[in-house]
Parts: sequence; structure tokens; C-alpha cells
Amino acid sequence: MRILAVVILSFCLFSFCQKENQRPNIIYILADDLGYGELGIYGQKIIETPNIDALAKDGMKFTQHYAGAPVCAPSRCVLLTGKHLGHANIRGNDEWNERGDVWSLKAMDENPSLEGQRPMPDSIITVAEILKNAGYKTSLFGKWGLGAPFSESTPNKQGFDYFFGYNCQRQAHTLFPTHLWRNEEKYPLKNKFLDLHQSLDKSLDPNDPKSYASFELTDYAPEVMHREAIRYLEKQQKDEPFFMFYASPLPHVPLQAPAKWVKYYQQKIGPEEPYTGGKSNIYYPNRTPKATYAAMISYLDEQVGDIVKTLKQKGQYENTLIIFTSDNGPSYAGGAKPEFFNSAGPFQEQHGRGKGFVYEGGIRVPMIATWPKTIKKGFESNHISSFYDFMSTIGDLLQIKTPENDGISYLPTLTQKKQKKHDYLYWEFPETGGQQAIRMGKWKAIRTELHKGIVKTQLYDLSKDIREEHDISASFPEIVKTAEITFKENHVQAANKRFRIRSLGDEM
Repeated sequence: MRILAVVILSFCLFSFCQKENQRPNIIYILADDLGYGELGIYGQKIIETPNIDALAKDGMKFTQHYAGAPVCAPSRCVLLTGKHLGHANIRGNDEWNERGDVWSLKAMDENPSLEGQRPMPDSIITVAEILKNAGYKTSLFGKWGLGAPFSESTPNKQGFDYFFGYNCQRQAHTLFPTHLWRNEEKYPLKNKFLDLHQSLDKSLDPNDPKSYASFELTDYAPEVMHREAIRYLEKQQKDEPFFMFYASPLPHVPLQAPAKWVKYYQQKIGPEEPYTGGKSNIYYPNRTPKATYAAMISYLDEQVGDIVKTLKQKGQYENTLIIFTSDNGPSYAGGAKPEFFNSAGPFQEQHGRGKGFVYEGGIRVPMIATWPKTIKKGFESNHISSFYDFMSTIGDLLQIKTPENDGISYLPTLTQKKQKKHDYLYWEFPETGGQQAIRMGKWKAIRTELHKGIVKTQLYDLSKDIREEHDISASFPEIVKTAEITFKENHVQAANKRFRIRSLGDEM
């Protein structure tokens, strides 16, 4: 079925009326755990992001864009397949534990088949495959997280001509790994082995920089991957359109960043309490956690500036569609301090409301689109959109048919034409107790703790209560009833039992 579908798509892909030299290059930049409020253009006051802010001023800023999920892997699955979490194959972070000691970096180093997450099925057709069959050169730099090495779901088997980065999300819990992957082969780095679950030795002074020397290694993966991405861009020809998925691991903890940026924010923020880890810690200690977190974001911003500079030098910036966004809301783990930075902006960011949860702080993300040849400068859009719209947008852009999906193209918004609107957006999430959410215009309906049984539906009016502090479900029973019908209509039992929720009628 997969081969037949690809053949049919390949036949249709070249039937569009745009001339090949008019098709834009596409660069999709995906930050990792970057909050809605962590960019200057979205109101950040401490962390400096001049290059990303410049993108927004040169293009369009979206104020009501949503991630595919509140955590990494399912959000990426939604983005690449166009299916929301009621239909997607990957609905949570599934580490495929039955293979063995999958949380040991040493075990993974000795046996690469322990790396990676449970794979998507081979029958899935991704955006990358669609673009590849349309004549685009496709590449992925950064974090994959949608299938282990040697499985049917590696980047090269899911539509990417070239891959350089992390296959495995757990490996990305250190930014100084012993290796990355170049296509299907390990790419060694000059880093000594340092396992996860590290805390600062109690005999060391947490305020002494020398106490952290053992955690300072050589090859910083975000820098290594970025250099490779820039080299790749420099080789691209104007007559060969390309799609680059730049899936940065920043600013996902652990707190590790280039020294120049750390020093900059140490001076700007001043003295702070060290993060020394703990019993459940899966990251690394850090003497100045706030400064380092800010440094990670400013370094990502610097990398965005490099990408734009390279495109301009090659004369390709004007005809390149760049989309910048984040895979979910801000994290509270590993020494990150989202409340200090007001990381979710107008939304709540603390544990229970940020990453891992379907409240606005966990799924509302920044989204910036620039395409100088087409998008009007400095425009702000309040169009309600989601990751699962990207598939349809690509189909609309290239005038081709895409596989069945849940999205609506936002190309009309980019080109300031009449935009079709969603009746609702839908999420479900089997982790952190089991959750569902629906956005219907100004209304937001949420269910939590679904693994305990069907629970009361919460209802919020986002036009008056952006922080989702006042449950008004008792006052609007008809809206609640509509939401509950929509919850039921959009849930299809997951093939993977790990993603099933008994209270929704799933077989366990």
C-alpha cells in the first residue's frame, strides 16, 4: 500500500502549474521546549533574540499557533504526518523499554539498536516524502525521535535524503554526546563518556566553577550540527528547491551552552543559586542555571542569524519560506526556571500548566513565517492554527494532493487571502494522567486525569481568561456538551497500547 500511495503521489506531484524555478525553498526551524514568551518579539524582557525578532519583522508573527502535542515525539509526528493526536500513530514519548536498558548511555553506545523511540509504521507518508517526490532535496539536522536506528522509521526511510543529528531523544539529554548520526551511520564526537543521572558531588563547593569541570566536554552537538547545516546550505543550487527541517535540541535541558553566552548572562542576571541535581535528576548540575538557560536561547538565535545570512549571501533568501516555531511549551525540569523568565508569556508555565500538559502554556507556541518574495512584512495574524496544518499548507503551496489529514492550509493567511478556519483543534495525551483538549473559537475544553475514569470537563473562555484560571463549565452546559461530543468523535483507539486510555473506550 505504501509503494502504491507513493507512486500515485509521485504522479500527482508534478501536475502542479507552478514552474519549478518559482517553487520556494522551505526551512522549518523547530526549537525544543521554547516557551511562547521566550522571544523578544513575543514580550521576553531578559533573553535577547534579535535574529528571530528580525524574522518576525521581515515576515509574519502568529499569535494563536499550537504545537501538535505537549511533548517532543508526538508533536513531531503530528507535524510530519498532518494527523492530530486522536489519529496519529505516536501520541506520547514511547522509549520502547522492552528492548533492554534503554536509559543507559553506555548500553546504547555498545548496542545502537537500544537508541531511539518506538518507530512509526512504514506505511506512514510524511511531509518530507511528499516534498522529495515533488523534486525537493530534503534534509534533517537535529533531533529525530520517531524511530530507532535500523528500524523502518529512520529519517532516511521517512523521506529525508540527508540526516545529521540525534536519532534518539534520550541521547539528546546530553548536548555533549559521544556520537551523532550521519544518515544510517554513527558519527563519533570528541567527548568522553558521561552517563545521565548526574548530581554534583556533595564534597564539592557548588559556588566554585571548578566543581563543574567534569561536565565541560569538547564537541557541543548543537554547534556540530549547525556547522553541518550551514555547509549543506552553501552547496544548494538556485535551480534545485530544498526542504530543510532544522530540529534544534535547544533550549531543552540539560543546561549546557557556549561559554561566551553563559558569561554574558551571568553578568546580566547576576548571582544565582546553583542547580545541583537530585535523586530523580536525569540531567546535569549547573552553577548558574538561569544564565545558562538564557544562553541556550541566544545561541539558537545566533544560529538562526547564520541561516539567514547564508541564504542572503547565496541570493536565496527572497524565495525561501522560513517557519520558526517550538515543539511544545517550556519545561520546569533540570534547573530550568520558567517562572523567572515568564517563559509562557501571558499563559501559566509552572508544572501542571507548561510542558506535558494541554493547557495553553503547554501547547501554545510562537510561530513566525517569512518569505520576502510573498509575505508582507511585519504582519501579525491571529489565525488559529496547528502543527497538523503544515501538511495541507505544503499541498496548497505546491498545488498537489496530500494524504488524508486533519489540517487546513494556512497559505491563504501567509498570502493575505481569504482563510478557511478550523471548527476546532483537538489534542489527546496519554501521559501525565491522561488528557484531552479542544479549542473551539474562544472556548477551550479540557479533561485531565482520564486514567482515573471519565472526569468533569473544564471550560475556559480564552477571550476573558487567557490563563485558564476560571472553570465556567457549570454556566455553559451546551458548550460543554458540544465539546464532549467532539472529544468522542475525534478519538480513535491507538494501535500502540501504551497510548490507549481506558475511559475513552479503548481496549487495554
